[in-house]
Amino acid sequence: MADIKAAERKKTLIKLGVLVLVAGVVGLLLLRGINIKGRIDWGISLLQACGPIVFFTAMALFPVAGVPMLAFSLPVGRAFGAQLGMPLVVILGLAAVTTNLFITYWLARRALRPFILKLIERLGYKMPSFDAADLTDFIVLMRVTPGVPFFIQNYLLGLADAPFGRYMFISCLVSWSYTSAFIIFGEALLGGRGKLAMICISLFAALAAASHLVRHHMAKSKPKV
Repeated sequence: MADIKAAERKKTLIKLGVLVLVAGVVGLLLLRGINIKGRIDWGISLLQACGPIVFFTAMALFPVAGVPMLAFSLPVGRAFGAQLGMPLVVILGLAAVTTNLFITYWLARRALRPFILKLIERLGYKMPSFDAADLTDFIVLMRVTPGVPFFIQNYLLGLADAPFGRYMFISCLVSWSYTSAFIIFGEALLGGRGKLAMICISLFAALAAASHLVRHHMAKSKPKV
């Protein structure tokens, strides 16, 4: 228990350190007179020039190679909300996430499985084996545990031979919730809509609390050895 608490404190300190670093970088840019809003507007214009087809295709494919899904979720509402309407933007974003879930699962379970397993072995690790009854718990834990990158979650679940139906259902349930919230939050934040951004932050807090409760419940339900 002490090790778990120490690990949680370490994660919290790392997150605080990242926030301080980001705040320091932003403050330094402001002091140097760099027009951050202008840079953001330039980036949004670049995305708009690419067009929604290219953008959502990239959103589905690039995270396969480790590009953070957040890099697409945050700017998409600001870039295409006026053109397509926010409901359609959210739907297309969820479709891209779902496509990514399918592709990474297939790569890990079929196409790249031998290569990934060899890479894991060379790094000195070994994929654990799971009973069929434990796979559902493993899927849930992967999706609600913070700090594990999205694409790594997908590859690990594919390597673990998680049943496809359960993998997609649980993954979509969790991923769709966060993706929708980030799309709306990004549009509100970049569009200067403070009230809506605060509502989204409250939603993130609720999702994080729900994830914590799920992890806590699963930890208590595990039989002690």
